[in-house]
Amino acid sequence: SVEGLMTIAPFVENAEDNRKYFAKLRELSVDISAKNIDNVNMHVLSMGMSADYAEAVRHGSTLIRIGTAMFGKRN
Repeated sequence: SVEGLMTIAPFVENAEDNRKYFAKLRELSVDISAKNIDNVNMHVLSMGMSADYAEAVRHGSTLIRIGTAMFGKRN
């Protein structure tokens, strides 16, 4: 079964530049949910990483990836 959607937005200097990607994925999630498709749920909206997670949360993200914020940059 499908539990939701995930995206990784482009790496940008200004996290606000990714608003359009987060807003579009949220819109897509709502549209899919409204269709009531068997075995397709939109409980998870995975978007946002260490550099842009706050913007993703503002757009409804339910799961973020913050590895760099926790463990530091990769070598």
